[in-house]
Amino acid sequence: MENITQGHWIFAFIFVICFSISISIAYKKDHKTHKIHYSGVIYFVLILISIFILAYIFKDFLK
Repeated sequence: MENITQGHWIFAFIFVICFSISISIAYKKDHKTHKIHYSGVIYFVLILISIFILAYIFKDFLK
């Protein structure tokens, strides 16, 4: 960590700002497409989270 200079911090700051802006622009362009193609993904995520929670709850019973 002693080799990190002020120039490194400036570069990191500029990189984070530019990266955030480009990700936001890309998301705005693809927002309509995401609604069409990924409309049922929330159900898959909820089922997956439920399975992990149930596995954690019942892990003692399965031993």
